[in-house]
Parts: sequence; C-alpha cells; structure tokens
Amino acid sequence: MTAADHRALIVRFYDALGRRDAATMAACYARDATFADPVFGKLDAADVAAMWRMLCARGKDLRIATSGVHADAEGGRAHWQASYSYGPTQRPVVNEIDAAFRFRRGLIVEHVDRFDLKRWATQALGLSGRVLCYTPLLGPMVRRQAGGALAAWRRREQAE
Repeated sequence: MTAADHRALIVRFYDALGRRDAATMAACYARDATFADPVFGKLDAADVAAMWRMLCARGKDLRIATSGVHADAEGGRAHWQASYSYGPTQRPVVNEIDAAFRFRRGLIVEHVDRFDLKRWATQALGLSGRVLCYTPLLGPMVRRQAGGALAAWRRREQAE
C-alpha cells in the first residue's frame, strides 16, 4: 500500500469517529491489531472494537478535529482533538491526542494514542482528578475503571 492509501485510511478512521461509526472504525484494523492509550492501557483487537463501540454509543456530543495526518508505506501519525461531556456530571473535556499507527496490508495493526493523563483527569474527574494527579494512583485507578467499564460493556453486548 502507498503512503496515500495509508493517509486515506487514517482520514477514514477519524471521519468515522466523528460520525460515531464504530463499525467503520473497526474495519480499519487488522484482526490482530493492538491499541494503547493512558486510559485503557493495551488492548487486543476484540477489545479495541468494543472500546470504540462503547465510546461511540456513549459520546452523544462527541466532536472530533483532526490535523497533521501523515503516513508512509509502514506507519502514520495524526493529531486529534476530542471534545465531549464525561461521566454522570457531564463534565466538559477537550482532549489533545497524538496518534501513531503501524500498517500491514492496508489496515491498522498498531495504534497508540498519547495524551496528558493529568490534564484529562483534571477535566473529566474534577476535584478528585486534580487530587489524584499528585499521587501515583492516577494511572492505575483510571485504567482499572476503564477496564471495568469495557468489560461490563462487552458482557452487555454478549447478553444481547
């Protein structure tokens, strides 16, 4: 695949996220793909697809802005901004994210999102997030909660 093909794949992926179209997003990944970020940690392909279904279903006011999309024959990157309301109190979050991709046969085989977890926690969790930012508990606590939410989502999907 060419750099242009991979760039188009990244654009298609984020366009689908902007439409909250998790099926199109999942189709951009290889069967053995992995994803990692500061909130969910490292996920396998099945969990990646479930994560995007969960986030798209819950993100009623999700807005996506993408910039800096670059790709070559093997990898790519993009900067994206996710704006949404988080949690039961609907706290406004604007998360600035740098994504890195590796491709195989025209699909994403590895996707890593990097962002400032402390900044995210301060917005998403309010006072408790600000307090947790000063402890080593922030990362493990957030990953445990995200993992629990994803597991519960998958159980609900399997029950349907």
